[in-house]
Amino acid sequence: MTPPSKIIPRPTESELELLRILWEKEPATVREIYDALNLQRPSGYTTVLKMLQIMTAKGLVLRDEASRAHVYRSVISQDAMQSKILKDLSVRLFSGSAAQLALHALAMEPASAVELDEIRALLETRRSPDTAKPQSNKTARNAKG
Repeated sequence: MTPPSKIIPRPTESELELLRILWEKEPATVREIYDALNLQRPSGYTTVLKMLQIMTAKGLVLRDEASRAHVYRSVISQDAMQSKILKDLSVRLFSGSAAQLALHALAMEPASAVELDEIRALLETRRSPDTAKPQSNKTARNAKG
């Protein structure tokens, strides 16, 4: 993985397709990536190779040239890339509000019971100690005076 100080560019949709394959198969040769991509949609071997060369130049993937077949791996984890893209989306569309982004996403498509349980669990871990327990009137009065 790359040091946090290095800026990773936002990948295009086509680059994200190849990154998803790499995150699943990593490391992988051009042939392995090409074969996996062609299960999803038709593409040419030289197109995949060129895309990987561009992604290498952009700093999205690393190429190991030690063996005859070049082996590629992602520079950034899937989780880190998702966070980067969501942060960018949050800033550009929701003035940096992660809450507004989440609310909008949940309003677009219903969440399963399991997903709702995961969201509730995340909210519990994110709740600050001040808001974890509501103060009773007696406790609030004692705090004032």
